[in-house]
Amino acid sequence: MSRSARSRDKGGPRPGKYPVRFGTAELLADADRPHAWLISVDGVAQSYVDLDDPTNLEFDYVRRLGDVVDCLPEGPLDALHVGGAGCTLARYIAATRTGSRQLVFDADGPLIELVREQLDLRSVPRLKVRIEGGREGVASRHDASADLVVVDAFERASFAGGLATVEFVTDVARVLRDGGAMLANITDGPGLAFARRFLATVGEVFSHVVLLAEPGVLRGRRFGNVVVAASRAELAVDVLTRKAASSAYPARCVSGDELRKLRGKALPVRDAEPVASPVPPEDVLGLF
Repeated sequence: MSRSARSRDKGGPRPGKYPVRFGTAELLADADRPHAWLISVDGVAQSYVDLDDPTNLEFDYVRRLGDVVDCLPEGPLDALHVGGAGCTLARYIAATRTGSRQLVFDADGPLIELVREQLDLRSVPRLKVRIEGGREGVASRHDASADLVVVDAFERASFAGGLATVEFVTDVARVLRDGGAMLANITDGPGLAFARRFLATVGEVFSHVVLLAEPGVLRGRRFGNVVVAASRAELAVDVLTRKAASSAYPARCVSGDELRKLRGKALPVRDAEPVASPVPPEDVLGLF
């Protein structure tokens, strides 16, 4: 019997509200899947975890992250995650890339403890979690020690401060091996002002950059998630384009000249002149 099965036999996760560092977390059961759970903080969806099937990536943007992971060279990965919550992508990597070693940095200790106790985080093989900020965590890692760095850290619905600057992205590049990739999930709304600056920031450091987002977000019609992948090596643009287009909720893959046009004249963000990330409008807060 698996550890998750034993955990459920002992009563399993308990839906309810729990105080955490950045607000109040709520654990909600999925009515359609008996062992799947949604974690939200102050009404903002943070993670969806399917204890029976870690390859079930319910959130569209997490599916986009998973698509990029699937396009990396075969075999186990050494992965760093800046931001953890339910550790959905880390669970996915553990299930699809057997033998991967993963380290998560998350500043919200009570939230991680909730996930450990309620959502069986300890059962994920070769996964470690440190209660630490992302910048400090990445700075502590050796040069060329990771194949993948995932940046998906939010505080009260906004992308965590200090993770969208040239200085931080340069440190991520230092930690990555040749052929490794940085993945980031950000959010933005009409005009995509923050996304354009983030693209400029990442493009200052990496020679190959790809953006994945739903057409409505790209056209500025609504607030939503934007996934950015970056590497010193070429990314599998054709494969990512097909995967995004055939998704249950189709997305677009933007690269090359089209991406440069989207970026326009936006300037990179630097530590000396930080830029606040946008906050979702009240009518869509529960979706992020």
